[in-house]
Amino acid sequence: MIDTALDTRALATSASRSRGTTLLLRAEGAAAFIGAVSGYVVLNGDWHLFALLLLLPDLSMLGYRIDAEFGAALYNSAHTYLVPGALALAGWLTGVPLLFAVALIWVAHIALDRALGFGLKRPGSFSDTHLSTKAA
Repeated sequence: MIDTALDTRALATSASRSRGTTLLLRAEGAAAFIGAVSGYVVLNGDWHLFALLLLLPDLSMLGYRIDAEFGAALYNSAHTYLVPGALALAGWLTGVPLLFAVALIWVAHIALDRALGFGLKRPGSFSDTHLSTKAA
């Protein structure tokens, strides 16, 4: 009986910590979104291009039509800051503002997803993400 009570408290504490971490990651996503959009404003980017490309990374969900593991890998590769970071660096180094603008749009997409609670996918289920409270 005592072990069950301790296990229940431990689970509640773990779930509370997990929710706190999720809220922190979502707030971080909101801040990154604001930063990316602000950078786009400073760059004087074309808002038609922004609207056209904002949801483009979500086409990576089509990988789930092949299978869940491939879908998760493809989705995650399109939803990590590494690729748009490299694109931004390339734009800066080459002096091509369009590359930097596309990178900011991509970062805005990823950040908005994180702010809304959509995280990187774990293989197996589209809804099982690094922002979900399920155990890895």
